[in-house]
Amino acid sequence: MLKLETLVVAIAVFASSVAAPAQAGQTNVAVAANFTEPAKEIAALFKQKTGNEAILSFGASGPFFTQITHDAPFQVFLSADAERPKAAVEGGYAVKGSEFTHAIGKLVLWSKVIDVTNGGEALKAGAFAKVSIANPAAAPYGAAAVETMKALGVYDALKAKIVQGNSIAQAFQFVDTRNAEVGFVALSQLFGVTAGTRWLVPQDLYTPIRQDAVLLKKGENDEVAKAFLEFLKGPEARAIIERFGYGLD
Repeated sequence: MLKLETLVVAIAVFASSVAAPAQAGQTNVAVAANFTEPAKEIAALFKQKTGNEAILSFGASGPFFTQITHDAPFQVFLSADAERPKAAVEGGYAVKGSEFTHAIGKLVLWSKVIDVTNGGEALKAGAFAKVSIANPAAAPYGAAAVETMKALGVYDALKAKIVQGNSIAQAFQFVDTRNAEVGFVALSQLFGVTAGTRWLVPQDLYTPIRQDAVLLKKGENDEVAKAFLEFLKGPEARAIIERFGYGLD
């Protein structure tokens, strides 16, 4: 016959195991700066729905790729281009077949100082001292800005006026603080912004900004990392992405 003390302990252990929630997991995600706000909303919804947490780090895609090749502790990479996730797969830093386009970025010329609603004409007039772009070597939106200026035939005239941000976030900050009168930013960054004037750059002036996500080798056996990427493909995340002005495949 089971002793009373043993029975009490057994019941207590069983009750505590039933009451305790499943332990939530975490995954570390490198996120291109243009995708900051939608990523925050998606991560919050992911945590609400699953109990798991996506720990987000924001920056330019180029430096993130370099960090990943130097053993950075990321399981997921949300790039601002398709080239770096592809290179991560080819270099053995990401899982083959895991990459997909999660958003298609749109470039905008923005100013809080002058009227840029007729953007091409405003650039040709050049009635400003500084034009802000993201570093084209590190950030696809910066490369798209250079492509746009070259397509319009104004790059050579404006080259001396260009100020570069380390990322699209810093390029935005230059315009927001009026340290640059005009600048090329991501449409998503102007979500909810009413100040100033803007020109949505026609997408035939630059190479489409296909933003790819990829599962990194450090996340290959991480169920939370895989779950986050699946959530990113789902209807709730896609609705958030579209609301911030991105195109979808």
